[in-house]
This record gives sequence, C-alpha cells and structure tokens, in this order.
Amino acid sequence: MVIVFALLALGVLVTGNWYVWRRLFRDTTERPGWARRAGAALIAGGWLMAIGALVAERAGAPFWLQRVLAWPGFLWLALSVYLLLGVVVGEVVRPLLRRFLERRDRRRAPAGADVRQLETVPAGATPEEPPEPESESESEPPAPADPQLPVPTPSRRLFVSRVAAGAAAAAALGTVGYGTYGVLRGPKVKRVTVPLAKLPRAAHGYRIAVVSDIHLGPVLGRGFAQTVVDTINSTQPDLIAVVGDLVDGSVKDLGPAAAPLAQLRAKHGTFFVTGNHEYFSGAEQWVEEVRRLGMRPLENDRTELPYFDLAGVNDIAGESEGQGPDFAKALGDRDTARACVLLAHQPVQIHDAVDHAVDLQLSGHTHGGQLWPGNFLAELANPTVAGLDRYGDTQLYVSRGAGAWGPPTRVGAPSDITVIELASRKA
Repeated sequence: MVIVFALLALGVLVTGNWYVWRRLFRDTTERPGWARRAGAALIAGGWLMAIGALVAERAGAPFWLQRVLAWPGFLWLALSVYLLLGVVVGEVVRPLLRRFLERRDRRRAPAGADVRQLETVPAGATPEEPPEPESESESEPPAPADPQLPVPTPSRRLFVSRVAAGAAAAAALGTVGYGTYGVLRGPKVKRVTVPLAKLPRAAHGYRIAVVSDIHLGPVLGRGFAQTVVDTINSTQPDLIAVVGDLVDGSVKDLGPAAAPLAQLRAKHGTFFVTGNHEYFSGAEQWVEEVRRLGMRPLENDRTELPYFDLAGVNDIAGESEGQGPDFAKALGDRDTARACVLLAHQPVQIHDAVDHAVDLQLSGHTHGGQLWPGNFLAELANPTVAGLDRYGDTQLYVSRGAGAWGPPTRVGAPSDITVIELASRKA
C-alpha cells in the first residue's frame, strides 16, 4: 500500500508540474527554445531544492546546508501551490477573455470582413495547441484576405495564453510574498475571554498567554524568537503556556536561536509541553534545554496554582519512544471541584480531556491550515482547526501558532499569540 500511495503521489506531482509548465511556458511561446527549457529547469530545480530541504532537515544534515536549502526550497513549495491554483483559475478566464476579444474584433472589423482571420492558428491545429512551425518563414502570420485588416501579432490565442499565465504568476508571487511578510513580521496578539464555571471570583480576569508552533529552525531563527518573546511580554500575562512545536532541529544547532526564550516573564511562570516536532528533534534534549531557559516542562504532570490546576500531557508522537500522553498520570488523582486547564499540543486529545473532566484545553498543531486551502485538509484531521470550541463540559482553544513549518508563509491563517482571559461566573 505504501508503494502504491507513493506512486500515486508521484504521478499527481509530475502531472501537476507538467500542467503548470505547459500553461506558463509552452502555451506562451510560439516555438521550442530557451524559454521553454528555462521553465522546465526552474520547475525541476525548485522541486529538487524543496525535496533537498525536507530531507536535510529530517536527516540532520549540517545546519549550514539546511539553511542554504531551506529558503529557496520551502518558498518553492508555497509558490508551486499558488501557481497551480492560478493556472486552474485561468481555465475559467481564458475562454471569457477570448470571447471578449472576438466581440471587440467584430465591432472593429470593416463590413464584410472575416473576423476569423485574426486568429492565426493554421488549419488543422487543435484549439489548445497550435502546431510548431519548422522554419522561420512558417512562423510568420498569413496575410489577411482583406488588406484593411491589421496583421495580428501575436495571435489572439497566444495573447490570451500570455495574459492568463502572467496573471497567474503575478498572483502567486504576490500571495506568497505577502504571506511570507506576514510571518516574518511576527505574530499578532489575539484576546479571547473564556468563562469557567469552577473558577473562583478572585481569579476573574486571569490572563494566560498561549503560544504554539514557533518552529525555530533553518528559516526562523534568533531574531524571530526575540520578536515572539517581546510580543508575549508586552501583554503582561499571569502565566505563559508554550504548547509544543517549539523547534525543528537539535539543541546543538538551535540552542542560540532559542536563547531569547529565557527572557519570558509572567507572574506564575512559563510552562511547556512537547509537540510532535520535538520528537523529530530530540525531545529529551529540548525538555532539558527549556528547563534551563526557565520554563517548567509538564511531562504528563500537573501543578496546583492558586486558583486552578494546570496540567500538561506529552504529544501523541511520543508514543513511538515510550513517552506518549498519560492522562491518568496527569489528571487521575486531582480534586475535580477545582477548575483545570490542560496543555496538550494536538486538538485530537480533546476526547481524553473530556473523559477526565478538564475545563479548558489549550492546543496548537494545526497552524489554522497555514496555506489556504490547507484549512480544509486540516479540518479532516482535527476536531477544531482554530479558535474556541466546546465539547460537552470541556472547552477547547486552538491557536494558529506563532511561526510556520516548511514555507515561512501563511495565507488565510495569520499567526497569533493568544491571551486567554479567564472569567469567573461567580464574579
């Protein structure tokens, strides 16, 4: 099954890239030449860089090599998505534009002239692909029957192809550029009020700064970490919750990038739980490193704060290393009369939280889909993709995350740091 799936995915990838190359390069040129070859080299080179970046990160290649491959490779992944979407939308635009030009030419043509002569596709050519001439002389458009008609250069069909391709490329570049700027600029602060029935009156207005999916790595480094820290500290929270996917790499490579996290300040401290990417990066090392930076890891553990219990469970990915989530250990013997807030990286852990009478679960993982229309795929795998939701007596808040994985780009899912303000119904 794995081989079948891999072959199917490869077939889809090859077909999609051939289609993009055809619409952007073959259909916009009159004959084979350097432009078509350059287009093929661009697409093939982009995917080689992207695959290289993914393999280098997972294989733990030298960090300098990861950084060299990451920017062009990961940006190509995002750009290829929107180039494909652009040329698909172009299929709707192309016939409309062609019809508009035909009507315009009819209005301009002298009485009795054959407007079809403006379309310089030779007889026998297919509607989508004009035949390629064998010599320079054949590439010249035939003389129109009526000398009053101008010789159209290029043909209407070629003009439409170039307009559609140019619009698709411009839209893709603009979308990826703006989405990348949004990530590098840093996350914005969201404020959400969450009422808890068991919260005492004295805790009304208690603020928890929730940050997830920072993804420090070969692209987002120390400067980005400093931006995240400054943003969190500016909210003056009572407690900071880092709910997983802090890094994509080893402590050796990313320790300096994570150093600004030692500056996090909150009245009741900073707490951390693992995400799935910690287990790709050496979870045990990072648990010790965040402890050294002043955070408290909650590894299937719980602490009693003045107004509520704060618990944390490991990510599901830890099961492969015998370090998976243990809700019974974290929550089994607690006083259920007290309110309980649970840190759990993945939203799918909400069902166990409900079984253990948790009042509020704080999660990340989804990135809100990160690249539209990825949110539709995220909805298939997660009960909640972003925002506040309720499951029985348990509420779930899912942050879209502060950073980005793979492409440092977000479209339709802006990054955030959320300040959860707890509200007591007794207030």
